Amino acid sequence: MRIALAQLTTGPDPARNLDLIEEYTRRAADGGARLAVFPEASMACFGVPLGPLAQPLDGPWAERVRALAARYGIVLVVGMFTPAPDGRVTNTLLATGPGVEAAYDKIHLYDAFGFQESRTVAPGSEVVTIEVDGVRTGLATCYDVRFPELFRAHADAGAALTVLPASWGAGPGKREQWELLVRARALDATLWVAATGQADPAHGAPGGTATSGAAPTGIGYSLLAGPDGTVRAAAKAAPELLFAEVDPGETEAVREAIPVLANRRLPRA
Repeated sequence: MRIALAQLTTGPDPARNLDLIEEYTRRAADGGARLAVFPEASMACFGVPLGPLAQPLDGPWAERVRALAARYGIVLVVGMFTPAPDGRVTNTLLATGPGVEAAYDKIHLYDAFGFQESRTVAPGSEVVTIEVDGVRTGLATCYDVRFPELFRAHADAGAALTVLPASWGAGPGKREQWELLVRARALDATLWVAATGQADPAHGAPGGTATSGAAPTGIGYSLLAGPDGTVRAAAKAAPELLFAEVDPGETEAVREAIPVLANRRLPRA
């Protein structure tokens, strides 16, 4: 299955970000991709008040994403913010397109490195997978990559691929951690991981980048890791549309050679 990793930089204006999403969707479809993965916070970048921007899954922002997926005949996974019952928002992935309609709420919130996502974002609790052209695909978001149990849950649900939209925080060693964690999750769940991050905002963002200094606004370096943990495609820091091929048959072959899922045992406390 041909996929596209849409590494872009979003700003604080959801309408302008939709225009950018449309451009990348068109390019992904023209390039033959069946699935296009956009970053976390594609609706609006972190570092701005999210509550006034959040919309329900049946709101106009999500409806336009659905219309784009239908127009170009491609499955899109896009990061947005939806209202939460307690007054916070939910960090949501909308997955939509031919035969697909699902949403995943980020389970593990980024309360680390001086940022407290849980102050304004409510956590999700459900493992979500979708099926694209017969390929079972798990949904995860950014900080989730530090928690291997979620990726193993995707594998247990039959996933050969996990998509990982992100808006990775910058800082010393953070790029190395990002690449290491993506590869580790691919290897310890023996599945493909398509990790799409926000591009480095130093390369420009629509509507400006008036955000708080601690906000995770992206570093780029999106990558596709194979089920053996090797990097199969990688981007640099600037905005880029990265095409790659995912072979679910390779997932089966790696699981036969390295049956870590079958060999799991829970140690006694």
